[in-house]
Amino acid sequence: MSAARGAIAAGHPATAEVGAEVLRAGGSAVDACVAAAFASWVAEPALTGPGGGGFMVAFDATRRLPLAIDCFVAVPGNGHGGRPVAPLEPYVVDFGTGQQTFLVGPGSCAVPGVTAGLEYAHRRLGRLPWSELAQPAIAIARRGVERTPAHADVIALLKGFLGASPEGARVFGGSETPLRAGERTSNPPLGDTLERIAANGARELADGETAHALVAHQAATGGRLTAADLAAYRAIRRRPLALPYRGRVFVTNPPPSSGGTLIAHALAVLAGGPRLSRPLAPESVSRVATALRSANAQRTPAFERALYRGGAVRRVLEAAGSGQMSLAASATWQSQSPWTTQISVLDADGNAASLTCSTGCGSGVVVPGTGVHLNNMLGETDLNVASLELAPGMRLTSMMAPSLVLGEGGVELVLGSSGSARIRSAIVGVVVAAVDLGLPLQEAVELARVHPEGEVLDCEGVISVETLDALEAAGEQIVRWPGRNIYFGGAQVVGRNRAGFSAAGDPRRGGVGVVVDA
Repeated sequence: MSAARGAIAAGHPATAEVGAEVLRAGGSAVDACVAAAFASWVAEPALTGPGGGGFMVAFDATRRLPLAIDCFVAVPGNGHGGRPVAPLEPYVVDFGTGQQTFLVGPGSCAVPGVTAGLEYAHRRLGRLPWSELAQPAIAIARRGVERTPAHADVIALLKGFLGASPEGARVFGGSETPLRAGERTSNPPLGDTLERIAANGARELADGETAHALVAHQAATGGRLTAADLAAYRAIRRRPLALPYRGRVFVTNPPPSSGGTLIAHALAVLAGGPRLSRPLAPESVSRVATALRSANAQRTPAFERALYRGGAVRRVLEAAGSGQMSLAASATWQSQSPWTTQISVLDADGNAASLTCSTGCGSGVVVPGTGVHLNNMLGETDLNVASLELAPGMRLTSMMAPSLVLGEGGVELVLGSSGSARIRSAIVGVVVAAVDLGLPLQEAVELARVHPEGEVLDCEGVISVETLDALEAAGEQIVRWPGRNIYFGGAQVVGRNRAGFSAAGDPRRGGVGVVVDA
């Protein structure tokens, strides 16, 4: 076995290197994940930050126990008093082969939770002092960080509202002059906020100076977020969803998040047949597409209610075994924002942490004096499901699905992805490529992806013309995307086997993988 200290994969070089340094210093997987998450707030501000939410699935090697931490956003409005709420502002993003409308502005902001989740994880599985883990991110916020091409592309797609305010323009560039690849940007107010979080922990976002600033700005601009919302927020520990797959155990995010349950359904459908053996052959692509379509079909109003009331996992796994599916049902929800980031970590002791976080596409609200960009989750139609009455304090559902693959010797894979509904496609694709096909991690991450959307099948252009022609001849309606594309998510993956650690960043999102030598 390698003497390396571990491995990390993340969506930006600065994010990954901060986590790697923590592993070099003897920190646990959760320590590295927390420090990297802080750094991502500065390096990836269009995707994540203290104004967002997320989920972590971790593994405690001492107890050989996986755990899930829900720190996703909650519905605001406790003590709001019926004040006027700012209307949601539509913003259309053009992906090249299709458009998607997002709703932004002060009225779109839900209760952020990621800081509480990081603190919860650190209390249970951290080794190094909390305050030390924030120091690298504080330094980056003050000296600045270079925008990578992938992150510059995201900012360019969202430039019309990210840079609309003076505070937003200082972080993202102006609406007409967004930051370009290679340009450096700093966020000293966020550095100050991180200083306060280092000193006060998650209380800073509950009743500290930052919390007061967020509430005052929301009250002045027509937002729903109140002091009572922030004070009441708590991270929730949940029992992860675990599913046998090819002699291993796939562990993922449980309800009320929907993504993990739907991925489990797709893998259960695939597990009902033989291993896939030919990457990107027509029969392999067809089987993966069928499994994903079957997962899409579970997204009915009854499934929405079951996510909160119980029975969702049983319902979809039973459907996988019986082959039930109805393509018409897959159109009940629209797509969630694809702007998300992923951090995956393994340490030398076998501990693991998989963290998926998001501010949605962002509200465009950067709170003055804090550097905090608030989320737009109330403007994400996929999260505001029509069959449920959302009350203040209620967690929103999500497609995020931080995941682990466990073998007899412990954690073999730590993975997760960005990409809205394409999170399912990305994670299923990586698991199939790594477990069924036995590909090295970087090849598994870079393997061309497919994603069914209704009756059409989106296919990355690196799939051979012969395969695409064969699928069309079999009746598929193919949408041919040019090359690899940001649309298909960003899977950041680390692994461990008898040969040692490996790490793979997704080139679609500028991801970086680092194996940390002893």
